[in-house]
Amino acid sequence: MSCIIDRLVIIGVGLIGGSFARALREAGVVKTIVGIGRSRANLENALSLGIVDEISQNPVEGVRDAQLVFISIPVCTIPAMVQTIAASLAPGCIITDGGSVKAEIVTECERLTPPGCFFVGGHPIAGTENTGSAASFATLFNGKRCILTPTKRTDSGAFDTVSRLWHAAGANVCSMEPGHHDRIFAEISHLPHVVAYALVHAVGTADVEGENVLSYTAGGFRDFTRIASSDPAMWRDIALMNRQALLASIDGFSTSLAELRQRIDHGDSQGLADFFTIAKQFRDGIL
Repeated sequence: MSCIIDRLVIIGVGLIGGSFARALREAGVVKTIVGIGRSRANLENALSLGIVDEISQNPVEGVRDAQLVFISIPVCTIPAMVQTIAASLAPGCIITDGGSVKAEIVTECERLTPPGCFFVGGHPIAGTENTGSAASFATLFNGKRCILTPTKRTDSGAFDTVSRLWHAAGANVCSMEPGHHDRIFAEISHLPHVVAYALVHAVGTADVEGENVLSYTAGGFRDFTRIASSDPAMWRDIALMNRQALLASIDGFSTSLAELRQRIDHGDSQGLADFFTIAKQFRDGIL
């Protein structure tokens, strides 16, 4: 595959940013990759692992001469980062991100992107509960979906470049309106995470005759709650930035849980079987 970008800057060389860099390097579509972040140790690790070619803790200096900047940092900080680097961007530079909330980010980042440069919102649907450059791997996005969220202001050439990069990284690219994205992911990503956190919190604080209830957990509980090991600060930011859609999702879940509780309370055997069967059919349909 031919080179698409001569100089790529990754702000936030963690699981997502590092994996994006690794995948593009293996695909041979970038020449030089610059890693930017706050942790010197993490950046030096990324350099030693060959994830990036250069490192900097100064985003203003690090983005100079970049053709494309990929921002993979906590969602609440993405617009501020665009504002910080805006004056240092070369004409024609493309900015894109990997945030899992899009409406507020896209609106703010389009406003902050300087004339002659372009912003394209993005969200790769991949990840693990691990963090840092050492957790990254080149095949993370293989066969996974990456959603781009263009608006009327999105430059078609910039959109095409970002799309080509994600294809090169192994992802299946699709696009949708930013608000639509947020409503969908409140249901299928943000809600499951807050439910997992809530479940572990409830069980961890449960008083069952002085027992440490969590010491009895086995595969089912651990599998179901794996995502509660994700970065709490990251999920705090996501919950706050997508709060309206997430609150609607929590309300919907609460209604479903209340219905289930009522069937258990009433000893409704057939109702429980129906409820579980419908849920199983939905789950099996995913597979």
